[in-house]
Amino acid sequence: MNTQKVFLVVGARPNFMKAAPLFEEFRKNPNFKSLLVHTGQHYDYQMSGSFLKEFNLPKPDIYLGVGSGTQAEQTGKIMMEFEKVCLKERPGLVVVVGDVNSTLACALTAAKLCIPLAHVEAGLRSYDRTMPEEINRLLTDQLAGYLFTTCEDANKNLIKEGIPKKRIFFAGNVMIDTLLNRLKMAQGTTILANLGLKGSSEIKKYALLTLHRPSNVDNPLVLRRIIGVLVKLAKEIPIIFPAHPRTLKQIKKFGLLRAISPLEDFMILPPLGYLDFLSLMSRATIVLTDSGGIQEETTILGIPCLTLRENTERPVTVRQGTNIIVGTDSGKILRAARRVLRIGIPRKKTPRYWDGRAAARIVKILSCKS
Repeated sequence: MNTQKVFLVVGARPNFMKAAPLFEEFRKNPNFKSLLVHTGQHYDYQMSGSFLKEFNLPKPDIYLGVGSGTQAEQTGKIMMEFEKVCLKERPGLVVVVGDVNSTLACALTAAKLCIPLAHVEAGLRSYDRTMPEEINRLLTDQLAGYLFTTCEDANKNLIKEGIPKKRIFFAGNVMIDTLLNRLKMAQGTTILANLGLKGSSEIKKYALLTLHRPSNVDNPLVLRRIIGVLVKLAKEIPIIFPAHPRTLKQIKKFGLLRAISPLEDFMILPPLGYLDFLSLMSRATIVLTDSGGIQEETTILGIPCLTLRENTERPVTVRQGTNIIVGTDSGKILRAARRVLRIGIPRKKTPRYWDGRAAARIVKILSCKS
């Protein structure tokens, strides 16, 4: 039996939690020799290095070290460096996850070199082409020969776009594999006690906030509106805000830090590791976010989630989960938050195949096809 060499590509924080269960399944399967390729899109330890350790991922076999840059610069640099290693190593399969610049850059390179390509988390659509991630998703799905989807919505999107059904595989959500595998470990961390949120007998109520989308943090009017309503909300419930470095930079640039600094109950933290963040998220009273992945994670955890965007590529989290799309309108955000704090939100059923076994299904399908 020939062993197939597989490149599993990571580049930014969301990739690691999706790649971890896949790497473990590839390692167990004798049909594959899996190499971890890190593009370096997130290149500092806080933004990626700690994730390798927390997910038991090894030091990357290949590190491209591309660093930061504009969308075009970063995509171009990744393609140039990834092409070199593909020509040298001759992988039989490239696996990309998610929708970051590394996903599209490595997909384009593999396609041009006629290397079979698998896209994990295919078919998600916000139908908002101002989002760079939407462009990355659309193009990667056109290039991939194996499209592994997380939900029935994604299957329908791909079919509507003319993707042949034989290339589409409904396998489930690998990010939920990681969450379910790490939840108990996460709840054993000391982050809540460190922040004064855990007393001797109970956990205090708090809101967890994440904010990083360019549409929210690069527009001073939008960011000022969001921060303004959060300042009001912090007077009703403490807000814990692990701030993306770029978001914090914009808050300072637009002079908004002075509205937050006097508030004891609006805590800005540096980026957290996965386990600490999962611990905070799993005990939060409410989560406010513009992240796609967090919409999925709160659905599984049963935590009310207010999504600070006008749309979502994960509508299953609204229909079957705990997610409410509130946009960036101050009044709508405040009304929704107060309603959740007053009466909570009904938890609905768990989406199909969000059961912790998605990675096993994906590697089994690829093994049968190899």
